Amino acid sequence: MLRFLRPSRPSANQGFAYRLGWWIGRAIVWFVAISVGMTVVYRFVPVPVTLTMIADPNGFEKDWTPLSRIDRNMVAAVIAGEDAKFCSHNGFDQEAIEQAIEKNAAGKRLRGGSTISQQTAKNVFLWQGTGWTRYARKGLEVWFTFLIETIWDKRRIMEVYLNVAETGIGTYGVEAGAQRYYKHSAARLTRVEAARIAAALPNPKKRAVTGAKGFTRRHGNAIAARSGVVRNEALDACVYQ
Repeated sequence: MLRFLRPSRPSANQGFAYRLGWWIGRAIVWFVAISVGMTVVYRFVPVPVTLTMIADPNGFEKDWTPLSRIDRNMVAAVIAGEDAKFCSHNGFDQEAIEQAIEKNAAGKRLRGGSTISQQTAKNVFLWQGTGWTRYARKGLEVWFTFLIETIWDKRRIMEVYLNVAETGIGTYGVEAGAQRYYKHSAARLTRVEAARIAAALPNPKKRAVTGAKGFTRRHGNAIAARSGVVRNEALDACVYQ
């Protein structure tokens, strides 16, 4: 394995293209090895910090909490609000991606087609980014989504997502969010409280959790209603198997 990761260097009399290809190939091998290794480690170990947290100018507050201590209402809320097919897809929802492209092209309210798995991959391993950096990130996001869907189970993906997602200014994870907004733990979140946190997830720096108005309030109410459907139709079953 070490010999494979450290192949013999090309000699000076070999062409530039060959030497460039050798270095690119070596970089790819190391990238794959490191990314797979990190994914295996995070299958069992809490994610200590992310690039998004480090780059947050407001600092960050988080409190890693096992899924067993997060109310099922929160799981139902994020499935209802972010990814209704979480338990049935392999990390990508082609229909949601196509609908997002159509709506954005038509000039309607911008929306993304990212699944919870994609968001988790981005939040844990990558950066947020705007402009061209966002497009550069998307390719890597596909790779890391594939990895976590292959190495982790759905329960672990959900657990990590609920611990690294930004839930407010300088606030990460639903435990820190519950403490900030409701002064109690995520283990006691009601359906409405969970829905309000889920409604703010796409843009937590601008969407209020408490005292929400307009679209955010309506969206939160809709999520609360759909959460009942998630529970009744067992759309969260993969998390609790």
